[in-house]
Amino acid sequence: MRIATWNVNSITARLPRLLAWLERTGTDVLCIQETKCTAEQFPYDELRELGYEAAVNADGRWNGVALLSKVGLDDVVKGLPGGPDYDGVQEPRAVSATCGPARVWSVYVPNGREVGHAHYTYKLGWFEALKTAVAKDTAGSRPFAVLGDYNVAPTDEDVWDPAVFEGATHVTPAERAALAALREAGLSDVVPRPLKYDRPYTYWDYRQLAFPKNRGMRIDLVYGNGPFAKAVSDAYVDREERKGKGASDHAPVVVDLDV
Repeated sequence: MRIATWNVNSITARLPRLLAWLERTGTDVLCIQETKCTAEQFPYDELRELGYEAAVNADGRWNGVALLSKVGLDDVVKGLPGGPDYDGVQEPRAVSATCGPARVWSVYVPNGREVGHAHYTYKLGWFEALKTAVAKDTAGSRPFAVLGDYNVAPTDEDVWDPAVFEGATHVTPAERAALAALREAGLSDVVPRPLKYDRPYTYWDYRQLAFPKNRGMRIDLVYGNGPFAKAVSDAYVDREERKGKGASDHAPVVVDLDV
């Protein structure tokens, strides 16, 4: 079984690349973040032609998540149970489902904007709610994973230059502590191999030639429980998909499971 996560940075803008990538890689389950469309605008028909069912949680703003599956899509939950609101609403940042032998979440963790901002406090609260919401599945006997754009680099090795990010979000002790608490609740970091260079970065800014200079971050993560981690036969960052015209600023992370 092949499962992947990808922040597409607008599924409408990236649809031709997405469809071609799905055909080329034979991915069974894809977790998508930052759809930037409403659920009604989602390209169900085009994906159905490739054999994918879709579960979508999106409202058209700068977020939105989805799950695509060729191996079943059951017990769908849209949203983060017990999750906090921001500006009076729960943003569409989580969707989960049972896909064949595995239970899967696609998450788009809040950015946080800047330290001290209300969105930063919201981000930390969101992590706490996520830890609580996944506890039962984490402790279960079937493969379970939370995949997506976590908007946190777990360690200094996961950013190209720690000094550049000093005092900014994505690397603060509080964010990393929230991420560590999620791992300590029973999930492990499935670290992918890079296809080039020595660090498996997953995001490169569009500006200042960040991608060709490999000035990246590893913020798209796969956190799996024990049965999931034991089933992993390979994991890699598909860096090639970050290349060329019309690419997202994130690359897909692909995980192969023997299940």
